[in-house]
Amino acid sequence: MLKDEISIVPFDMKYLNDYYREFNAEITEFQWPDPFDNIEDAKALLQKFSEEMHAGKTLLFSVLSKEGAFIGSVEVHGLSDNCPELGLWIIESQQNKGYAYYALSIVLDYVCSNYHKTKFYYEADVRNTGSIKLLQKFGDKYDIAKRELTETITESGKKLKLQGYVINLKQPDAS
Repeated sequence: MLKDEISIVPFDMKYLNDYYREFNAEITEFQWPDPFDNIEDAKALLQKFSEEMHAGKTLLFSVLSKEGAFIGSVEVHGLSDNCPELGLWIIESQQNKGYAYYALSIVLDYVCSNYHKTKFYYEADVRNTGSIKLLQKFGDKYDIAKRELTETITESGKKLKLQGYVINLKQPDAS
């Protein structure tokens, strides 16, 4: 069963090397961020996220295999906002196994229960079919509203076609 194959834990710097190595050009092809230039840059960003987590502004989780190996990350930014933003990535060798769906489901349930949030922002490049398919899997539990497509060029020159979505927890029927 999938829930026995992975765990979601608060990020720890012991996963820094894995995060740095696996957050590569293929993972970031359709994302705003680029791979890190060096491990110090990765450490600085992850330290910033950890500080934001301790301040209650961000959640940063590692996705781990049942053996404890790092296989990805789930983030929730803007916890004090009405509509926090979601981020997720799974290392290439572990994609298409259902881990992204399970990891995001656990984190969404956690944030709904512990932070009383019911609305989230999710953004993906339209060419990132895996991310789009992932979002569609949440249609039974969340209303998904498409926002305006934004075409942009990142500082490094990547041309992105970002589709934003607002996902809102469906309310149980009162019948």
